[in-house]
Amino acid sequence: MSNEIYYHSFLNRGRLIHIVDGDPATCEALSVLFRLEGFQTSFSLNAEHFIINLERRRPDVVIINLAVGEESGLALLRSVKAMRTGTPVFMLAEAPQVAATVTAMKLGASDVITKPIDTDYLLTVIRDALRLDIHLRPVQGGRRPVEVRGFAQLTPRERQVLELITNGQSNKEAGRELGISPRTIEVHRARVMEKLGARNTADLMRIVLTG
Repeated sequence: MSNEIYYHSFLNRGRLIHIVDGDPATCEALSVLFRLEGFQTSFSLNAEHFIINLERRRPDVVIINLAVGEESGLALLRSVKAMRTGTPVFMLAEAPQVAATVTAMKLGASDVITKPIDTDYLLTVIRDALRLDIHLRPVQGGRRPVEVRGFAQLTPRERQVLELITNGQSNKEAGRELGISPRTIEVHRARVMEKLGARNTADLMRIVLTG
């Protein structure tokens, strides 16, 4: 075991990640992944089981599918955030869902990750969230204070595009509203993400909502 892996395992020891997904294979695969990193894990295949477990022990990280059986994972996200414990919540999506991603980020999700899951990325964002939990100031009004850089660099048009994107509009819808082509919207969107340091739509939402 390398020094880096040992270090991460040591830091993660005792931290609980709870997974909520109706697919047992996903729950089991993620459980194995996290245990190899030193985490404790538990999982629920339905909302009721998750709520019961949530009352027994608060997890350090929660991963919830946007659809849990016939239930909406967004309702479970609201339940976790209503506890105001600052617990990071990551959402899983079976396919790209812009509107649901926007809603999840507004409700306080740390990220929305589309299947098939990039496990390296998932581990990285979870480590980052836990590192923030240690080093940032306490939660204030349900949000952590984060200094956002890059807004001053945006042109007026880029700010318009950013506003439309964060309202859940597609490139086509945003283009229609601004009187420009979807391709031009895509160019502006790429520049906005570059200037704000966002890797994807969920990342962009997190930057905007916590700024």
